[in-house]
Amino acid sequence: MDNLSNRGQPDRSKINMHEADEVKYWTHQLGVTKDQLQKVVDKVGNSAAAVRKELAA
Repeated sequence: MDNLSNRGQPDRSKINMHEADEVKYWTHQLGVTKDQLQKVVDKVGNSAAAVRKELAA
């Protein structure tokens, strides 16, 4: 039987702006605010690689 309380490891290749824990993780990892992260995700999509690339530019 599936254990619905065990969600497993999060997908670190995507940034889910609707999950508070993920937003907290990514803002800390990337050194940006939530608003800055949201603007970049809106611009390039939710791929972590694309967001990192855009922030480095």
